[in-house]
Amino acid sequence: MKTPSDETTLSRKGQGRRGLVTAMAAAPLMLGVASSFGATSATPPAGNGKAAIVTGSSRGIGAATARRLAREGYAVTVNCEKNRELAAAVVAEIEAAGGKAIWVQADVSDPKAVSRLFDACEKEFGGVDVAVANAGIMHLGAFSELSDQAFDRMWAVNAKGSFNTLREAARRIRDGGRIICLSSSITQLRTATYGPYAATKMAQDMFVGSLAKELEGRGISVNAIAPGVVNTPLFTDGKTPQQIAAFAQRTPHKRLGEPADIADVIAALCSDKGAWVNGQTIFANGGLV
Repeated sequence: MKTPSDETTLSRKGQGRRGLVTAMAAAPLMLGVASSFGATSATPPAGNGKAAIVTGSSRGIGAATARRLAREGYAVTVNCEKNRELAAAVVAEIEAAGGKAIWVQADVSDPKAVSRLFDACEKEFGGVDVAVANAGIMHLGAFSELSDQAFDRMWAVNAKGSFNTLREAARRIRDGGRIICLSSSITQLRTATYGPYAATKMAQDMFVGSLAKELEGRGISVNAIAPGVVNTPLFTDGKTPQQIAAFAQRTPHKRLGEPADIADVIAALCSDKGAWVNGQTIFANGGLV
């Protein structure tokens, strides 16, 4: 590991996957750039000159959102806390399709790490136009059983992490940009064992309403997306097939949502046609509530 002043660069002219990796011993951040593996049959997206940051985007809804925004022409900064290989794979997929992306390791609960996340996007792509505060974890348990450690970590990542991301976005995002955070439809269901998690997600609804007003005059729209039951490890881990099927049956469409369903809603809000939606929580749950 190099010292903070050292930088290791892998030549973009080399064979195979090409990239750049900057390792800083004093910071929990790793920046990697992966480019395409060679010729591809995919039609490269037309770059729109804009850049997006998606936290927690090594898998699930975050990864789907990163890929979707890349297809819309955004240069995307993919973020992970520890899943470096998955984050690098998302970047490789984006670049193989002709898009631009980097990945940055940063724990969103650490405000300094979030600042460096935005630094990396600005350095590589010249600015930030979209910030999606997607990173989140879920610990379920009855009030009488949930541990202090589980409660504290969930609030640190979901609530403080989102606050850290929105605060940097408020300071840095370019006029006309978009800020989106992930709430949850569980806030409406009052389901046993979900209380503390739901409270961290309800914080997102409060954040966007206030921040939208604070950014008046800049043309920046700030919204929250509240998914329902989505086919991601965050929802499915720890549940039996029977439990998952029961949740799916509660939606009029009789299925779980897919990450792409949520990414499509986020992309719509990031488009020019989504500008008038501001300070809202959008319930994208297939009719669950």
